[in-house]
Amino acid sequence: MEEVDKILIHSLRQAGTEVSEDIQSVKQFTSELIVEAVVRCVRIINPALGSGLSPSLPPGMSARFRVGMSLAQACQDLGYKGEIGYQTFLYSNEPEIRSLLMFLVEKLPRESAEASDQPAGKSVVLQRAIAVKIKAQLALPWLPSNCRLPLLCKTQSPGPSHSFRSQPLSLPYSIKGPGKKQLKEVKDYQRDILLPVTAQPSHHASVAASLLEQHMAELSAAQEWESEWNSQGLLSRLTPEEYRSRKLSRLHKRIEEQLRSAAQPSSESAVGAARSGSDLSELLQSFKGSALSDDILTKGTHFTHTQKFTFTQDPEKMVQQMAAVASSMPSGGQSEGDVQARQQEELASLQQQLQQLSLHIDELTGDMKEMNVTVAQVWDELKQREQGNDSKEESMRVKKQTIDLLPDAENNLVKLQAVVEASAKRVVNLASQWEKHRAPLIDEHRRLKELCSNQDMESSRKLSEIKELHDKIRQSAEEAKKKEGLYKQLITELENLPKDVSRSAYTLRILEIVGNIKKQKEEITKILSDTKELQKEINNLTGKLDRTFAVTDELVFKDAKKDESVRKSYKYLAALHENCSQLIQTIEDTGTILREIRDLEEQIETENGNKTVANLERILEDYKAIRQENSALAAKVREG
Repeated sequence: MEEVDKILIHSLRQAGTEVSEDIQSVKQFTSELIVEAVVRCVRIINPALGSGLSPSLPPGMSARFRVGMSLAQACQDLGYKGEIGYQTFLYSNEPEIRSLLMFLVEKLPRESAEASDQPAGKSVVLQRAIAVKIKAQLALPWLPSNCRLPLLCKTQSPGPSHSFRSQPLSLPYSIKGPGKKQLKEVKDYQRDILLPVTAQPSHHASVAASLLEQHMAELSAAQEWESEWNSQGLLSRLTPEEYRSRKLSRLHKRIEEQLRSAAQPSSESAVGAARSGSDLSELLQSFKGSALSDDILTKGTHFTHTQKFTFTQDPEKMVQQMAAVASSMPSGGQSEGDVQARQQEELASLQQQLQQLSLHIDELTGDMKEMNVTVAQVWDELKQREQGNDSKEESMRVKKQTIDLLPDAENNLVKLQAVVEASAKRVVNLASQWEKHRAPLIDEHRRLKELCSNQDMESSRKLSEIKELHDKIRQSAEEAKKKEGLYKQLITELENLPKDVSRSAYTLRILEIVGNIKKQKEEITKILSDTKELQKEINNLTGKLDRTFAVTDELVFKDAKKDESVRKSYKYLAALHENCSQLIQTIEDTGTILREIRDLEEQIETENGNKTVANLERILEDYKAIRQENSALAAKVREG
């Protein structure tokens, strides 16, 4: 049991129980240490079940009993089938505690399962502590700062809350695309000019939100690319770089086609939709710059004509207006009131002219719309008439040829019949030649079609194999990553282990334990075989004795009827047989008594190991303490 106790103590220390170095056996466990060890194990096995359990015993006896009952119920909920109660923790004995601790240690999660999910490196302990802290904070409900209790104020941040506002970030690794090399100027910009991530947002509170948004955008882009590549990229049988370049060229081509179709309208749309042409001019002006606006406006559209008609003035009118403005300038002798009155009159007249011009422009715009509709109708009618003229010209040409053939109708009919017969023979000849060529072509077509279907099946099979290989590669990469993390963590734990302990010592101890177990098993097997042989020999001798006595009894009984001395011998034989039977029974009873004595001695040793006397003394002390508590409570009740 010494090795078992050491393993249990080592497991309890890893679970967080503070077991001192002086304790080397479960026999040395106190009630407080047992309660702490059980609570730590229950919290690791089932956090929801162990969250309400206290790892320390309270001073009051009634509270101790409640803690013991709650621990017993928790162990039963975990599946412990042994006998357990409050006495297991308050008045413990070694076998029961060992059995309970072995059950709890077996229920603990394996280190390998935990290690595969944990990050690798020397910061494992710190990350675990952070994860535990975050879980504890997430388990608590969030409340506003003015509604928090003092307990929640300690666990939740008292600082102000910030809204989730993200801003675009410039990151070096996101600027560099896959398979692309950065230019020297870009590297210099990133090294010397590009601000750190924490300084790029306008508000410091937006740093976390911006980083989360950036990370989510990158993850979504990577997932979209992976899904697109698995669904369409693999079917194209191109490399990822070729697929991206082809997709980019298609996008550029579509943009060019859209711009070309918008920049080069047909003549019908130019005549029928003048306003859309002006909008196109504005679109092209936004693409080409304001410097080309004059060239665009010189194409003779309705907009340019309206502009010239409305805003172009003759030089004489411009000179007259300049003279009027010069004459309206205030002279030095005029008063300010006269100048303001004249300006008001000029302003009123200008406003009236502006209203008249606006009305005139509206009238012209309405006329232009009517003219556009009329022109569109005229173009439609013209197109219909042109189509009618083409059909009439074709029918007229046929009729003219027919009329030309009427004067010599008989000869023309004979010639036409000969032409028809020659055409029929030529058609028959061509059909026979086509049949000769058609059969091998059909066979070739079928063969190529079958070959194409086989190639399609082969390509689909290879594509499915490629997908399976991709999945296997992904799984292998994930497994390798997990194993690499586990390897790093094990290396870290190995570095943290004490250097004075050698592995060979543990190996030798394990081998010694295994050898002792084998030797004990051989001895037990030998004892069992010897016992079976003895029992077999006893059974043979008992049967032989019974058969011998039966034969002797029969022979002596026959002679006893005739001779008196033989009769006495028969009585002595019966008495001897009865005495021997009693002796054998006495020996068997003696063996049974000896076995019972050994069992009683083992029970006595077990009871001595269970510290029955010490437990009884503790029970008496606890009973006295409970009576004192009850007396104190009764006194308080009477005083109240």
